[in-house]
Amino acid sequence: MSFTILTDTSANLPSSYLREHNIGVVPFTYYIKDKPYSCLDTEGFDAKKFYKAMRMGADIKTSQINLFTYIHFFEPYLENGEDILMICMSSGISGAFRCAELAKIELTRKYPERKIKLVNTYAASLGEGLFVLKAIELRDSGCGLRETFKAIQKEVKRMYQVFTVDDLMYLKKTGRVTGSAAIVGNMLQVKPLLKGNENGEIVFYSKTIGRSRAIDLLARQYNRLVKEPENQVVGIAHADCEEDAKALAELLKQKKPPKEILTVMYEPVTGSHVGPGTLALFFMGDDDVRTR
Repeated sequence: MSFTILTDTSANLPSSYLREHNIGVVPFTYYIKDKPYSCLDTEGFDAKKFYKAMRMGADIKTSQINLFTYIHFFEPYLENGEDILMICMSSGISGAFRCAELAKIELTRKYPERKIKLVNTYAASLGEGLFVLKAIELRDSGCGLRETFKAIQKEVKRMYQVFTVDDLMYLKKTGRVTGSAAIVGNMLQVKPLLKGNENGEIVFYSKTIGRSRAIDLLARQYNRLVKEPENQVVGIAHADCEEDAKALAELLKQKKPPKEILTVMYEPVTGSHVGPGTLALFFMGDDDVRTR
């Protein structure tokens, strides 16, 4: 029985790759001066212009995917006789996963012979996208929906996500950190390290003074916590700080080089929450790595 892999634009994977592997993508929406936009074409997205506008004070707003969007997106696949594996953004930072669950309930009543499996990755950006890569690998090797879903679910808790930002005020604006923490961090020129915890929420991990030290701390976390790097794709996402991303990649290669490093620019919705200058790292560790 065939199944299709779906995700959302938060997965931050190159659009050409997703098209090549027949991955459907639900678009998250962002607004500039109340005009809606979505980014289904990462190659056509002018990231430098977008993040420059943010640095100049552009006010970017976002909205989550609602129930009806999921229903309209899922239904053509079900009508075509396909089961669905939907790999979703963290429920810890968005209500979109709950809307996907409600859509599943509604559509299961209408298409009882079809199966819909939802993966709550408790992650965003490449923390989500790397699971899409894994699902493609499993599907293409002959695994069915149930086997692929169980394999991804088992590995979700092993995904470690750690990042540093240039300006905590973006996270404050969208409710990801407290106002007082953001103000103190910026006043002291502190470079914070944040991570995704076991509930998929953004929490403080550590802090340091200076950008180069922050990049070094990201690499140290990788060296301390990564497991079997030679067998995994490691992700780096950045919001218009390409040289920092390259520097981080070189540090990762020094002690425990991974099989591959996938580097992407943050897409606009997730990028608007973390802000220009954000540098993030995604890799697999032990089962309890999110708590460390």
